[in-house]
Amino acid sequence: MNELITALKAAFASEYAFYLKAQNFHWNVEGDDFYQMHQLFGQIYEEVGDAIDPFAENIRKCQAFAPASFSVLNALSVVAGEDRTPLDCVSMTQELLQDSDNLCTMFAAVYDKAEAAREFGLANFLADRQDAHRKHSWMLRATLVQEPGENDDPKPTMQMSINRRR
Repeated sequence: MNELITALKAAFASEYAFYLKAQNFHWNVEGDDFYQMHQLFGQIYEEVGDAIDPFAENIRKCQAFAPASFSVLNALSVVAGEDRTPLDCVSMTQELLQDSDNLCTMFAAVYDKAEAAREFGLANFLADRQDAHRKHSWMLRATLVQEPGENDDPKPTMQMSINRRR
């Protein structure tokens, strides 16, 4: 159980750091895509923020205390916590995507520990967090897709494929 609690605290700290980073990017994004990125970062940090209290409560259900100081959270987190603003929209998106992908991997590992400890409710919570980050990763990754330039061949669309078959 101690191994599970240690992993759970690191996952919690990493989730909290991700929340703060997404909120920072929401507040400080600038550029041509300001509105869209402000909305996306806001949607992400609000979803993650809604999970923070239930996450801490899951740690308490394991008879442990949730980490609560910035120094302890930062020491446990796999998400870098330094404020490096200003960053451009692309750099912010790439950074959040990398962190979200890392959290997916982390939640899978902690899920396995929860299953092994027969903590099935906790495992379900962790599976839901992994699923939420898969969605965040998908949205961030889709935002980074470049439109074809004038010199590039256009990407085939469903309609183009249908027309070629005729």
